[in-house]
Amino acid sequence: MERVRLVATDLDGTLLRDDRTLSPRTRRTLARTLAAGVTLALVTARPPRFVALLAKELGLDGVAICCNGAIVYDIASGALLEHLPLVSADACALVVALREAIPGVAFAVESGLDYGCEPAYLALGSLSQPQGDLLADALALCERPVTKLIARHSAHVAADLFPVAQRVAMTRATVTYSSARFIELSAPGVDKAMTLARLCARLGIAAAEVVAFGDMPNDAPMLRWAGYGVAVANAHAEALAAADAITTSNTDDGVAVALEHLLGL
Repeated sequence: MERVRLVATDLDGTLLRDDRTLSPRTRRTLARTLAAGVTLALVTARPPRFVALLAKELGLDGVAICCNGAIVYDIASGALLEHLPLVSADACALVVALREAIPGVAFAVESGLDYGCEPAYLALGSLSQPQGDLLADALALCERPVTKLIARHSAHVAADLFPVAQRVAMTRATVTYSSARFIELSAPGVDKAMTLARLCARLGIAAAEVVAFGDMPNDAPMLRWAGYGVAVANAHAEALAAADAITTSNTDDGVAVALEHLLGL
């Protein structure tokens, strides 16, 4: 690349090691990247609350693209700069249709800065128990605009659920997955690439000036859109196919290795 102005990177399985930490080498390389005047954008399926904790630990500010592109989040202020949710009626219709198509499916719901899930989803091993009325039936949780609808099943992995959800959703939602355990549904057309493109347009940065890193199917559109898309060696086949290059794995500092080469750090 002749010029790199923005680095967009996924978190889990890409920038972060399997224990969800950053190696000293990656920390140093990110600091050098920022010192070189390059903008760093965290682009993740994760919600703002997770990004806020990570950014605080790393001393980062700026913006992050969260929930697979449904939110642009200002790290310093905690404000949502952009929110592109599923409308409530469509989210409820998708819940009903998926329950018919995949009996036993359980749901969690991201709604802006809030999170809720069904008791059945919680029983499948979600990371933390929501409080109060955020533990409820999915139809109740979808009474507000839905940032991201998450579906999980005790007997099926994401790769099994994905084609069924695509048939059910049709044009009503974007379906993808960032984990082997669950699928994610967002508003039609919303993905990491679309929101990254909108952010770069506001910053006056062309796609050709962007390097993107990822590892899962939800990263593939972003890897294709960026001027240079890089998949880590541990990536899903769909991400590998979408990338221009492959670096070492997330546990072997893949993002840092590529940035040091591209930027001469």
